[in-house]
Amino acid sequence: RNFEESLQKAIRSLETGIKHLGLKTKQAQALTEEEIERRIRVCDDERLFIIGDALRRGYDWEQIVEWSKIDKFFIWKLKKLVDFEKTIAENKFDKEILIEAKKLGFADVNISVLWNVTEREVFNFRKENGIMPVYKMVDTCAAEFESETPYFYGTYEEENESVVSDKEKIIVLGSGPIRIGQGVEFDYATVHSVWAIKEMGYEAIIINNNPETVSTDFSISDKLYFEPLTEEDVMNIIELEKPKGVVVQFGGQTAINLADKLASHGVQILGTTLEDLDRAENRDKFEKALQEMGIPQPLGKTSVSKEEAIKIANEIGYPVLVRPSYVLGGRAMEIVYSENELAHYMEFAVDASPEHPVLVDRYMVGKEIEVDAICDGETVVIPGIMEHIERAGVHSGDSIAVYPPQNISQSEIDTLVDYTQRLAKGLKVVGLMNIQYVLFEGNVYVIEVNPRSSRTVPFLSKITEVPMANLATKAILGQKLTDLGYKNGLVPNKEGVFVKVPVFSFSKLTKVDISLGPEMKSTGEVMGKDTTLEKALYKGLVAAGRKVPMHGSILFTVADKHKQEAADLAARFHEVGFRIWATEGTAKFFEEKGIPCKIGYKIGEDDVNLIDLIQKGKVQYVVNTMTKGKQSERDGFQIRRMSVENGVPCLTSMDTVEAILKVIESMSFKMETM
Repeated sequence: RNFEESLQKAIRSLETGIKHLGLKTKQAQALTEEEIERRIRVCDDERLFIIGDALRRGYDWEQIVEWSKIDKFFIWKLKKLVDFEKTIAENKFDKEILIEAKKLGFADVNISVLWNVTEREVFNFRKENGIMPVYKMVDTCAAEFESETPYFYGTYEEENESVVSDKEKIIVLGSGPIRIGQGVEFDYATVHSVWAIKEMGYEAIIINNNPETVSTDFSISDKLYFEPLTEEDVMNIIELEKPKGVVVQFGGQTAINLADKLASHGVQILGTTLEDLDRAENRDKFEKALQEMGIPQPLGKTSVSKEEAIKIANEIGYPVLVRPSYVLGGRAMEIVYSENELAHYMEFAVDASPEHPVLVDRYMVGKEIEVDAICDGETVVIPGIMEHIERAGVHSGDSIAVYPPQNISQSEIDTLVDYTQRLAKGLKVVGLMNIQYVLFEGNVYVIEVNPRSSRTVPFLSKITEVPMANLATKAILGQKLTDLGYKNGLVPNKEGVFVKVPVFSFSKLTKVDISLGPEMKSTGEVMGKDTTLEKALYKGLVAAGRKVPMHGSILFTVADKHKQEAADLAARFHEVGFRIWATEGTAKFFEEKGIPCKIGYKIGEDDVNLIDLIQKGKVQYVVNTMTKGKQSERDGFQIRRMSVENGVPCLTSMDTVEAILKVIESMSFKMETM
């Protein structure tokens, strides 16, 4: 109902680990006075929190207005919030002060820190004293006429506009903020889940708070609560509505991460049980489950310190894939090739601890396969198998995925189906699951299992006509898949070839390195369909906004380990009429293989250098793969950014290069035969 309350809700909705008006304690303490002034003068994503920390340190609020050029009204409001923290701290378990704090939007978790108690103690104190929010209807008609939309937000006032019905209710948790790694695909799954809940005669309630929710969900569900997806905010709604249970499988990692907190309040988590969700998410339990099922996975262990991570990596051998557990979008995931790199990662990229372990796995350079499945506890329906064009190591959200698989043998498909069924039953999945496999040296290994819907659900549902979220919801609510007309196993392939191509925003994000790796960078995706892989891929690439020049020149600047592969591709590009450019070492290697090649000199060298070639439009493609070493990395970054800024397609994965080459070859053949 006021600016302070809305702002504090927005802050805790961001899911950055920050719940108050300020940076995390370590970051805040590390700021010097010079840094505070510099960062308040320049607007970035953390300036709001730095202003909060500056006010906490006693900076004059009018000085902050001068530095930031933010209106006095807002800085004064921020000062009011920071000043009130002291009042809260000095009045532990004071009912009147708590009411005032809640009206200003302070979360239980913030108050618990100021009172030096647990968040649960604050929640229980509120509940015992009747300090609970009421829910107001969002006026979707701008007060022109009466709004009847069942769409609510919580606030600390008197009158509650959300009337609770006698009908049995199911709450579906959404995905929270749309961001790289988690997006509108979860809103899609939520909507389909709600339709299934209503079909089965329940009242369907959604809790979600991204703007897209409003455009899709509020007219579909019986009620929509536009609230942060935190333990406190969700529990406030549950206390009011008293649902039969909560569905967490359609809200991505956000909802899954809330499951154990809600269960600790006695809330019924519908579908896959909390214990089984944890077996898929907890590394040690998952490893044990795989051993019992006889399913192989890449060697790896969990580490809680730098020393332990180094010891594990030395045991299993470099390169290793390192990542924090319980994350989405491959956040802070890296492939590291040496002990120094690993030590740097553990010190600066993550904050490892027993509560936040880091997974250290052997990195297998194989073909990645993705499989989605629906299970009711007995029957396992597999709508389809998707093959990634880029080999393992590129995040699944950034890979080009193909349905049905084009380069997998029948025996490998049989193994994938067998492992998927074993995993679904062994992990006691009820609802949806997503599995990533790697094919390496003739064997199938499990990389990870997500006991929830994934970004491929809309893609596969549209292709196969299997309404995955709808079926999964009905399974969660007790229906059998066989009664819904589905059999155990893989659904027969649909006719045609379908390609999912990621969309990137590199031209808008000027300081982002475009090289693809385990951390997700794509901001969307498109689908191409045709009778052959090449045609479908061409449609997908063009729809994703990528140029696919059919003739011209191509520049290779590649790491030593990729030279042989690059030479094979360069030979084929030469055959379809492309002129080949390469850096000196690569050019020499190509010429030894009989491939005509011109030399493009490195940045800072004389003659025709790489930047000139790109800026002057002399090359139509750039192939650049990462080379370790500071100078090489700096040059590589410059080349990749220069390509993007000059509209030249820059390919950082050899598999993507080959995929585009196949499209060009197929088009060249077509033109020759005309």
